[in-house]
Amino acid sequence: MVFSSSCSFFLWLLILSATFSLVLGNKAFTGTYGVNYGRVSDNLPPPESVVTLLKAAKIKNIRIYDVNPQVLSAFKGSGIGIIVCLPNELLTDIGVAEDRAMSWIKDNVQPYVPGTKIVGISIGNEILGNGDVGVWEALLPASKNIYSALDRLGLAHSIEVSTPHSEAVFANSYPPSS
Repeated sequence: MVFSSSCSFFLWLLILSATFSLVLGNKAFTGTYGVNYGRVSDNLPPPESVVTLLKAAKIKNIRIYDVNPQVLSAFKGSGIGIIVCLPNELLTDIGVAEDRAMSWIKDNVQPYVPGTKIVGISIGNEILGNGDVGVWEALLPASKNIYSALDRLGLAHSIEVSTPHSEAVFANSYPPSS
């Protein structure tokens, strides 16, 4: 009797998982992926060539570490989503007052939208874990001020605000299950 009920349970589980596999198995990955487009080097191709290379590789998203006008102009009309970066050295200043955030958005983001598909602003780069507590403390106020400025300009619905972190923000856990 026990054998029979456990068999029927597993048979039921097998049928259920097969059904879900058939229903969900036809769905392909529809997300996107992207690359970091760093430009701290020499002998780099011009941004216009980078756009061509990225499109050929079917890359739909990039993150740049600044708001370089030449790069933003080159991506105009490309359809490639761009996350621009508010540099670490500006966090304290932007975090002090919303009007400074508004000026930064008006100077570095708004002139390129909607032609250039700016989809996000990263507030700094790997702030937490870098040892500079002053910049850590500026992260949240700067994020709030940038978001508020985007909202007042009607851009918050299309441009997200986030911040990238390094692996250093995680506690060392060795072995992994400890």
